[in-house]
Amino acid sequence: MSNGYTGKAHAGNAHTGNGYSGITRRSLLGGATAVVAVAVTGGTATAAAPSAPSASAAPSAPQGQVPALWREFTRTPFTHPQIPYVGRSGRGGGAKRFPRRPVVVDVRDYGAVADDGTTDCAPAINRAIAAAGRAGGGTVLIPPGTFRIDDLIRVGHSNVVLRGAGSDRTKLYATKNLTELIGVYGSRYGGDKSSWSWAGGLIWFCPTDRFTTLTTAIKAKAWPFEGWTGNKRDEWQTLTTVEPARQGSWTVTVADASALKPGGLVLLRLADDAGHTLLEHMAGGGPGPEAYYWDDKTKLTSYVPYEWPVRIAHVHGRKVTLERPLPLDVRPEWDPRLTTHVQELTGSGVEGLTLEAVETPQSPHLLDKGYNGVVFQCAYDCWADDIVVRHVDNGFGLVAASACTLRRTTVAGRGSHHPYFCREGSHDNLIEDFTIEQRTVPAPAGTQLHGINVEGLSSSNVWSRGDMQMGTFDSHRGMPFANVRTDITVNNNGRHGGDASAGPLFGARFTHWNIRVTNARAGLMKIDGLAPYSATVGVNEVTEFDQTDVPDFTGDLHARVELYGTTDVVRPRNLYEAQRELER
Repeated sequence: MSNGYTGKAHAGNAHTGNGYSGITRRSLLGGATAVVAVAVTGGTATAAAPSAPSASAAPSAPQGQVPALWREFTRTPFTHPQIPYVGRSGRGGGAKRFPRRPVVVDVRDYGAVADDGTTDCAPAINRAIAAAGRAGGGTVLIPPGTFRIDDLIRVGHSNVVLRGAGSDRTKLYATKNLTELIGVYGSRYGGDKSSWSWAGGLIWFCPTDRFTTLTTAIKAKAWPFEGWTGNKRDEWQTLTTVEPARQGSWTVTVADASALKPGGLVLLRLADDAGHTLLEHMAGGGPGPEAYYWDDKTKLTSYVPYEWPVRIAHVHGRKVTLERPLPLDVRPEWDPRLTTHVQELTGSGVEGLTLEAVETPQSPHLLDKGYNGVVFQCAYDCWADDIVVRHVDNGFGLVAASACTLRRTTVAGRGSHHPYFCREGSHDNLIEDFTIEQRTVPAPAGTQLHGINVEGLSSSNVWSRGDMQMGTFDSHRGMPFANVRTDITVNNNGRHGGDASAGPLFGARFTHWNIRVTNARAGLMKIDGLAPYSATVGVNEVTEFDQTDVPDFTGDLHARVELYGTTDVVRPRNLYEAQRELER
């Protein structure tokens, strides 16, 4: 399949029930040697090049240091206790190139007019997108110029690409917010909060049927769940039950594989038990999580069952090989099963444009009106590339979205509540080459700034090569786990959020790798005192001020710190890219 697992990277390799043998220990160690050599010398190497030049071959290059954690990881990449395996995060298992779909329509053919300032071009753009969807997919062109939109732009069909002429040449100028366009959106957890503070976009990728059920519920004030299994989380059927398996396994054994086919997308569904052993496992296990009181964390427990979307690579008898390794153990007490889900949006993207909202003051905290940017919801293998959003309440969103890539994205303008948000069980996404610009006006009183947000049991997401001129690493409670932030420069002036009922800030296997904190503020950067079974590697010296965070779990957190107090010394420099190299 063009948008899913192709098998190309591992053709001819055998699979086992306990792991994926296509990546051998020899190839991992060879890859590690090559990656480190490239990082130190600035040269080019692959896993097949054991004779990569050494640091002495390029004396003018900066010297790097390889931490023990990296050497350990190459020996146990899928089961390392502190560092998650994220080498397949992103669209197409981390593929560098996005599909180039044939052009099927130009928005001007449907009545869009550039640069006149009065024509509402949203109907024309949406008609063009719908036509591409009816045609089975293709590219919808938006030429250079500024196009006014008085409605949101909806991409609800798979394999549809909305392409401008470049973020510096094509602009959509949005005049209205989601409260005006759809209605007031309250929180299913009560209170007077606006769910537009963390949901919905003025460019909204969501399967057509799912979008309809969501917006119908909002208009009826029946505040919905937003994920893969419907407004009430009950729109699924069991395909088969799953036998026990270990975290890191690529292959599972099922009771009945008759409904499973290669290339198909399924949900792995894990329910918790009365003792909350699933939540304890997500937190790394041991005395600290066992002593934690879970029962009053009602928002956190509403995120369970844990639902992990994944494509099937191969089916052989009752053995099913997955596109990615298991992020957790599969144990019988959690009633493991593969299930159906709402129809996914897949293979769609947006490229080369700026979305600018009419400039309004930022709203008070949690009362956002919904001047939001680009959001992917119930989307898999989708992408955004070369996109700027300006003057938005919330920038780029991943809501029950998985295996998506956001590349070369920028949040600019008057300041945002959530420049990036990743929630409602979003997994295996990649946000790379991203920028949060310094706000252009002072923050109004009563507003809040988070940064790169992750919450709601979201796992295996990566933020790579970022320039954060404001904000923070917002682990927003809801116990996200196994996420990576790497090769990022940050002016750490934001704050984390999250209700107390949403539980811990961190689950296990968070990694911060090569982080440059320009204002030396420690909060949410150096996480060895906060995150269980975590790794903080290559972070410059920081101190606590403004927000001092308290660990959720007692006792030994089994957290690791290496190369603390350094800047750009750790090799490999970028943890995600190094994991990608291990597969080659």
